Amino acid sequence: MTATRIGLVGYGSGGRIFHAPLIASADGVEFAGVVTRSAERRAELAKAHPGVPAYDSIADLAAAGADAVAISTPAATHASLAREAIAQGLAVVVDKPFALDAEAAREVTTIAADQGVLLTVYQNRRFDADLLTVRRLMAEGVLGEIRRFESRFERWDPQRQPPAAGGGTLLDFGAHLVDQAHLLFGPASRVYAEMRGDGDLDSDVFVALHHSSGVESHLWGSWRQAAPGPRFRVTGTTGTYIVDGIDGQEAALKAGRSPAALGDRWGVEPEHAWGRLYRGTTGAPVRSERGRWDSFYPAFAAAVRGEGPLPVDPWDSVRNMDVLDAARMSAATGETVDL
Repeated sequence: MTATRIGLVGYGSGGRIFHAPLIASADGVEFAGVVTRSAERRAELAKAHPGVPAYDSIADLAAAGADAVAISTPAATHASLAREAIAQGLAVVVDKPFALDAEAAREVTTIAADQGVLLTVYQNRRFDADLLTVRRLMAEGVLGEIRRFESRFERWDPQRQPPAAGGGTLLDFGAHLVDQAHLLFGPASRVYAEMRGDGDLDSDVFVALHHSSGVESHLWGSWRQAAPGPRFRVTGTTGTYIVDGIDGQEAALKAGRSPAALGDRWGVEPEHAWGRLYRGTTGAPVRSERGRWDSFYPAFAAAVRGEGPLPVDPWDSVRNMDVLDAARMSAATGETVDL
């Protein structure tokens, strides 16, 4: 098998912590280089990934023989950099949020399709241990017919919130929350939202989706929640699954661990972090599926080689952006928005 040569644009916290280790660890992938002009970032790259070259531009990366590129830069630059990479003929991974609005996301996806260039979006939380566990429980039918889905990314860090270039908490957390709800229950037909924050930036959001399947999704994202609620509460006609805390893959990467170092231990949740299945007042622990962020780049590389599907259809992320645009409108008007 010829390795797919994947480069990275941006070596800030997203590129350095979340993308570079996964690209470097991926089977069937050669880490082709990083586009950054920062001397500080280049020094960090040389220390963490000796021998991986740095480039001044996407064009330089393409000229050096890269097959694909992952874009991990501020959200306000995603669409323009994706268009630049597509023009170079590079297959593209765009970090979430795909763009700042649905119009830009739709434009980029259309350009890629017209040019015959592969494009995907880094919806890595499709591969969280807790979400994979929910999917297993649904497939096994132990929850019955799902009626309500509650999902939260809530943190107590009131001094922190996504900067203007990142689009605020709605886009930062909402890009994952909406994608997971769509993946589980299909498209939404109505959206209601509430947002709070300082100035034009939101730090606390609530989004309610009515899915065409009949499921109601209630989604929360906050940097200012002193008492975070459960990560998931999935309520069906025969049982409810509740899990607290956040999937451990993010913490592992922040601690400097990688799939290359942990092997089969990567993504394994400790028993104390497992969720519980409830029927009334009693609950029993449910073994968590192994988290598989490490599967994204091998799947993307295989798609570039023509050996499999993309890990995430970019049109899924366009639909996510339609919902996030509708949520912004609902929060501004106080009205439910039909899709």
